[in-house]
Amino acid sequence: MSDLSEIGTKRLEWAREHMKVMMRVREEVKQRGYLEGVNISMALHVEAKTGILGISLREAGANVKMASCNPLSTDDSVAEAMREEYGMDVFAKRGESNQEYYENLNETLEHGPQVVIDDGGDLISLLHTERNELLEDIIGGAEETTTGIVRLKAMADDGELKFPVISVNDAYMKHLFDNRYGTGQSTIDGLMTATNLQLSGKNFLVGGYGWCGRGIAMRAKGMGAQVMVSEVDPIRAVEARMEGFEVLPMVEGIKKADFVVTATGCKNVVGDEAIKHAKDGCVLSNSGHFNNEISTPALEKYSRSSKEVRDDVVGYDMKDGRTLYLVAEGRLVNLAVGQGHPVEIMDMSFALQMLAAEYVVRNPDMEPGVHRIPAELDEMVAKLRLEADGISIDELTEEQVEYITGWKEGT
Repeated sequence: MSDLSEIGTKRLEWAREHMKVMMRVREEVKQRGYLEGVNISMALHVEAKTGILGISLREAGANVKMASCNPLSTDDSVAEAMREEYGMDVFAKRGESNQEYYENLNETLEHGPQVVIDDGGDLISLLHTERNELLEDIIGGAEETTTGIVRLKAMADDGELKFPVISVNDAYMKHLFDNRYGTGQSTIDGLMTATNLQLSGKNFLVGGYGWCGRGIAMRAKGMGAQVMVSEVDPIRAVEARMEGFEVLPMVEGIKKADFVVTATGCKNVVGDEAIKHAKDGCVLSNSGHFNNEISTPALEKYSRSSKEVRDDVVGYDMKDGRTLYLVAEGRLVNLAVGQGHPVEIMDMSFALQMLAAEYVVRNPDMEPGVHRIPAELDEMVAKLRLEADGISIDELTEEQVEYITGWKEGT
């Protein structure tokens, strides 16, 4: 075993030990046998937790090929361990070029997939463009991110999505916990790893107050930062205000922000005007899926030079004398620099991914389009999580059930 593979094996074993929900789901799926012999192509962040998902799918009988869904998010030790110790087909490395990224996505399709598990929608998009000769054999897929679901719904609205995709992201056990608590913790972890700077007492601006933005704001506040939020949705803006955060436009907030984190799934959240007004010394980072939320072209346009000032941090010396810092090329800070979401969080999300993959195989007559994950699978994962934590809850009595489902009796 190589030194790199040994590190990755330890990380995989640690993740497996703490992914109790996934282990239960794996055994049930394996016993039912629906994934036996099914070809599955995956494009996910290749690290320990996704590694356990891939390994579990294979242990349930599937033929699995896996690539990364982001050029900077691969843990090379895990990828090597999966290849060397588990015999998995893994096509990923940290720091892929754009060409290598798409070559690796194509490699996952070479066995003619029947099920696709995606993160961000790139693999499904590739199937509908350059590799559409493979579409007729695909039963369905699963997508786990807000960004990916937005893209797939746009495809469906245009009549271009040719097979059913389960929206794992819509599961309560995904977005309420993965997006909020997972993104919150892992983003702060990545930011601290990259910069080693103090958060308490600093001005911290969050771009977007969806579930991910909520989690980031919550964790930054817990670290003692003065948290601001920028939003385009008036309802979310009111919510952020009611939760104690200062709400203001990005261009105003960035004038006093020591840290900025974007989490919207949209582009140019920190755009031309924001770059022009950013506070000297501001640290810019992104937790959205793609590296277009912070405008690198604007940073380059208004700077006279740039250089790496710390691993994964580039300093831009602006023409007006300011210095701005960009973390991890504006890519996912929680994975490009940190270790991704906590194991127990991804235990639930990847259990849902596995169940979604099985569900499309069990239901081959689903119509093309984006489908919400069945509520019973969501509830199943919740119950398994409680069992894993040794927690029991109350149940309604027959009298209570009759009361809340009836309409005659009001007292």
